[in-house]
Amino acid sequence: MLPFSGCEHCLIDSNGRLRLCQRFVDDFLARCDGDIVIYGLPEGALALYPEAVFKEMRERELGNIDRIGASYAARRSLRRFGSLSAPEHISRQGRITIPEHLRDFAHLPPGAAAAVVGVEIGVEIWSEELLKKEMASIESDEHEIREYELEANKKARTEKLEF
Repeated sequence: MLPFSGCEHCLIDSNGRLRLCQRFVDDFLARCDGDIVIYGLPEGALALYPEAVFKEMRERELGNIDRIGASYAARRSLRRFGSLSAPEHISRQGRITIPEHLRDFAHLPPGAAAAVVGVEIGVEIWSEELLKKEMASIESDEHEIREYELEANKKARTEKLEF
């Protein structure tokens, strides 16, 4: 089976915990013994990455450390990573505790319906409402791309016939 694939629906409990489905727990245990990083994505969702994956992402970001002192954008990026990430360990029951500031960021108060979406290198946790909007946006973008490609193909065939 493909690692970190599929979509599961769950609730955030009264203590801010989320129980991952066994398939996702097994994927994390196979890659990182349950040591993960929770990270707030710009889209408003939370990503759960194996700690090694997150560290690799950070190392790439810090590749040219000399530019950070002179770059406003680079320092902002560091602030974002620092403030919107938190280490966590998946419990034996497959639960993680999401820190309150990250739950607030992702609109996931206790009792909220959440969707856990596999994204090949980890999972994302979305509020049900935000995921519906994101999926509608993806569908709209794909429709635009299809229409553009069909029009370009039609134009190329017409130009070929004119020669």
